[in-house]
Amino acid sequence: MQAALATRPLLALLIRLGAVAALATMSALIKLASQRGVHLLELMFWRQFITVPLLLGWVLVTARSLQPLKTRRPGTQFLRALYGTIGMACTFGAVILLPLAEATTFSFTAPIFAVLLSVVLLKEQVGLWRWSAVLAGFAGVLIIAQPGGSHFPLHGALVALGAAFMVALISIQIADLNRTDKPLSIVFYFAAFSAPMTAIALPFVSQAHDTTGWLLIAGIGVSGLIGQLLLTAALRFGSLSSVIVMDYSALFWATLYGFLLFDTLPPGSTWFGAPLIAGAGVVIAWREHRLSRARRAPAPLEDA
Repeated sequence: MQAALATRPLLALLIRLGAVAALATMSALIKLASQRGVHLLELMFWRQFITVPLLLGWVLVTARSLQPLKTRRPGTQFLRALYGTIGMACTFGAVILLPLAEATTFSFTAPIFAVLLSVVLLKEQVGLWRWSAVLAGFAGVLIIAQPGGSHFPLHGALVALGAAFMVALISIQIADLNRTDKPLSIVFYFAAFSAPMTAIALPFVSQAHDTTGWLLIAGIGVSGLIGQLLLTAALRFGSLSSVIVMDYSALFWATLYGFLLFDTLPPGSTWFGAPLIAGAGVVIAWREHRLSRARRAPAPLEDA
């Protein structure tokens, strides 16, 4: 069954595209909620807490049992939740600290960090194509961040890069968990384990909200849940290297939301740096796809 699922790349691409749109919407809502005074840690708690009853209700209505939430690896699920909570703090923080387009563009460095992690953790041999892409991607980061410039805070760029690093690390975990557990299970245990982690901070950061504030919080929870489910499902139907190209559609949504909701447009440096970062990701994805095909072929292909 798993092998059959992995042979549906077009479906995986469409699912990933939907995930990107949902998560871009969540980012815009996070920025709006933050501007209304909702604390980062409270946003994180509600984002995860809302997921638990929604998923439980969905599973009980559709499956009439909790079987889809069964996991064979609770320890791995907890570790994924721990890393995911750190990644979520960085991702939300980047959206709050930076304009949407810049925060989104920095997230495109995740494939670059994935290459570096493959070298460090998996001892994979990386050749000229991918090393060149890594260098081009980080050149794009320098163009956008402009160390010493003042168009946005440098620490915001560092938080965004930390978020991209965690995305790369978590993608490896999700791909591994997909071998044994269903997407619903992976998303559920992420929320179930991480909600208590963030709840510890609530007595110190929570405050009263008006109707608009609660609607924003609810929207963050719902859009985040949809995005997370689709993101996880995409990795079940296709490999990370084949679906990650859809992530670049997030720049369209970030620019649109930035203009409509915050009256901001990316400066020229972002439009110069973003193609380098996105191009690096495309090259890495293309090379991963070629190497994956070559591994299944009789004669190996050199990564030159």
